[in-house]
Amino acid sequence: MANEAQRVITRDMFLPVSRADMAARGWDELDFLLISGDAYVDHPSFGHAIISRCLESRGYRVGIVAQPDWRSTKDFERMGRPRLGVMVAAGNMDSMLNHYTASGKKRRSDNYTPGGKAGMRPDRATVVYCNRVRELWKDIPLVIGGIEASLRRMAHYDYWSDSVRRSILADSRADLLVFGMGELASAAIAKALAEGADVTSIRDIPGTCWKTHRPESAADAAVLPSFDEVSSDKTAFASAFKRFYIEQDSFRGSRLIQDQGAWHVVQNRPSMPLSQGEMDAVYSYPYTGTWHPDYDAEGGVPALEEVKFSITSHRGCFGECAFCALASHQGRIIQSRSDSSMIAEAKKFRRTKGFKGYIHDVGGPTANFTEPACEDQLKRGSCSGKSCLYPAPCRKLSSDHSRYIELLRKLRALPGIKKVFIRSGIRYDYMQADKKNDFLEELCRYHISGQLKVAPEHVSANVLKVMRKAPKEVTTKFISDFRNMNIKLGMKQFLVPYFMSAHPGSTLKDALELAEYIRDTGLRPEQVQDFTPTPGSISTCIYHTGIDPMTGEKVYVPKSFEERKMQRALLQYWMPENAELVRRALEELGRTDLIGNTSHCLVQQSRNYTKKVKNAMDNSRYTR
Repeated sequence: MANEAQRVITRDMFLPVSRADMAARGWDELDFLLISGDAYVDHPSFGHAIISRCLESRGYRVGIVAQPDWRSTKDFERMGRPRLGVMVAAGNMDSMLNHYTASGKKRRSDNYTPGGKAGMRPDRATVVYCNRVRELWKDIPLVIGGIEASLRRMAHYDYWSDSVRRSILADSRADLLVFGMGELASAAIAKALAEGADVTSIRDIPGTCWKTHRPESAADAAVLPSFDEVSSDKTAFASAFKRFYIEQDSFRGSRLIQDQGAWHVVQNRPSMPLSQGEMDAVYSYPYTGTWHPDYDAEGGVPALEEVKFSITSHRGCFGECAFCALASHQGRIIQSRSDSSMIAEAKKFRRTKGFKGYIHDVGGPTANFTEPACEDQLKRGSCSGKSCLYPAPCRKLSSDHSRYIELLRKLRALPGIKKVFIRSGIRYDYMQADKKNDFLEELCRYHISGQLKVAPEHVSANVLKVMRKAPKEVTTKFISDFRNMNIKLGMKQFLVPYFMSAHPGSTLKDALELAEYIRDTGLRPEQVQDFTPTPGSISTCIYHTGIDPMTGEKVYVPKSFEERKMQRALLQYWMPENAELVRRALEELGRTDLIGNTSHCLVQQSRNYTKKVKNAMDNSRYTR
């Protein structure tokens, strides 16, 4: 209710970040030290918060060093040597993606840092932090995790150096790597260390990678092409990636091994999906839900603002878009919370400072993927080499939105809740597969704040095939359905489409096809994402090799800076600053019919352009 007493957040509700905090708890040493490239935000949208609370719930004394100054060891040792080990993560983003744009320019801000300040973590943060830990404590058990470690766990293509790099486990000098969602693996490692196990003997925990000089110690592992092979042979790289990708399944996946030169890196089978009870437990830990009070003077941490009053309903994604590495991190099997768990979280919002009655999001990687794709996934895992949605929904796909609708209704009915929004985006091809066809009305009537985010990404058949996205006809139908629903409801809501430029498979002609579609549908994308090759995705493998690893087919890859600029400009052709690039692209394609002053044209004629055409015509007279 609106008159509920507000929760008072005090420093002692956070885990220790200093000796003084330890002393206040009566601690003389930590069991585990967690080092994070993100600022300390005690909210379940931040990986360090989840893992630290997970360990705390099991009785371990945990301290956090967030965004340490990596230029010396001073910050790393401020709470002393921990008794059992050190855990390191770069943060919620890969540190290279956090620092650089697709064009290689340094970003000017970092939303995961107090005040949005840039430059508070190093490039390749996991490696740098681990090297500092090793300077301090050469023999301490050292475990790495988070998305940077997870997606770089085997030999991988690195866009920013334009090279194949070794496993981050080998480069970091860590003992173990936790990949995917790390609660179960981290807890198992902690238990083993607490029971006196040598870290070099911890070899069988699902969801972990380890390294060895003796490959025969993993005789049951499937052998991937070595680092030397994949770094010199793109066909070998594509082959290794395919095997790596299809083995990312908790039920049917095989152990993998890859020769990294000085070490062999072994990847165990992924952790089992969390049960509903386990998911509920993770989100019931005593999070404060906010940033550490040390950041108050700098205005807090911007990344919290979007998620502070949002509810994570599930993890995982069976969409398998080629450009997304989520399947290699969260997995394809959906892991859901109970309604009661999410309702309890919403009630907690009502006692939280700053809450005005609006829940900003209820969802996950894709909002309406709230249940496993089919019953078979919970018995035998995800299908090897088959997609749930591409090129069309699988006949076994369960697309019923009833539970999600009911959850949203329960949340809307809570006293003190004015509006429940969905901002994490929906898969409209999945929604259309639901024969009851009642979710769209529910969505439009109650859960859109004027705009709905959708991600068609492209419309060219050539590009959509590479992306593994729904065909253009599905997008067109959804746009029509959405607009008709707004007419029916007497509402005026808009679609915010996300499109991607310069994705593998996209020629300049394909970009023009998308530009004309944008013109004809009246869509105006506010953001266009330049394809950025990030570790772990099928599209990144294609970018590097020119080969689709899943089919073996050769794929065109737009790599030149000039072409990438023109593709992007075409997708926002109406912007004055893009006019010259659009003209250049249209001239190159021989589509000067789209240069002019009619509604059909993408860009207006310029005086220079008119003069150039006249000169060309004059010159042609003398060459006949």
